[in-house]
Amino acid sequence: MADWVHIIIRALSALSILFVLTRILGKKQISQLTFFEYVIGITLGDLAGVISTDVESNFFHGVIAILVWCLVPFLLEILALKSKTLRVWFEGKGTVLIKDGKVLEENLKKERYTGDELLEQLRTKSVFRLADVEFAMLESSGDLSILLKSDVQPLTPKHLGMKMMTEKPNHTVIMDGEIQGEPLAAAGKGVGWLQSELDKLGVTKENVFFGQVDTNGELTVDLYDDKLKVPQPSERPALLATLKKSEADLELYSLSTEHPEAKKMYQDCSEKLTKVIQDLHTLLKS
Repeated sequence: MADWVHIIIRALSALSILFVLTRILGKKQISQLTFFEYVIGITLGDLAGVISTDVESNFFHGVIAILVWCLVPFLLEILALKSKTLRVWFEGKGTVLIKDGKVLEENLKKERYTGDELLEQLRTKSVFRLADVEFAMLESSGDLSILLKSDVQPLTPKHLGMKMMTEKPNHTVIMDGEIQGEPLAAAGKGVGWLQSELDKLGVTKENVFFGQVDTNGELTVDLYDDKLKVPQPSERPALLATLKKSEADLELYSLSTEHPEAKKMYQDCSEKLTKVIQDLHTLLKS
């Protein structure tokens, strides 16, 4: 057998073995790596390269070495699940670099971190003022986690006292022009509803690259033909306008009647409708 054919066979075999073993080791091997996982990954890659190209070496000896390097971390991960000491030993632990708004210089030296590197890591988190940071920890993966001071944290609806509806995942009901039955059912919709929504937008499913049902049960689409303009959903703005018109009508009725009980009824209904509009304004306006 020619050497190049032999190398192809060995390389494909090594690739298949590594793929299977990586799936067994789990997703951590392709996420932010700890120091131990980093060493394992480099060694496995080097072993795979050697047994793929070194035709004079025993292929099965290389496979045994790969299995050992995969089996040991796999067993250690199982043991680390039950022992915090082992987790700290093999995965390391985070180091606090900023506490109560103060940089801990001793911890920086311990991690061999310079001031420039700290500022660089903060900038990657879109933080450009050191004084804005209340707490920062260097995780065992090498990533920097930060907590901003309360007065510079982004505003949320909770800070403003606004009630927001619970967001639910969007469901992709059309992909590559094909209706996706399972996501459509998960969204609580049927094919008939989907077709009627497409008719409202004036498009066919064959021209839809992506179609999603959002939290509000509305269909949004991305078309193959980018020159076509798809009308935006108008049900919620129309409902808001109807509620406001009803509120104005109730106010008008309360002013135009002379009957005390009727006037009070119209005023009470107007106040209740005003509260409903205030609660739903953010949702219906978007």
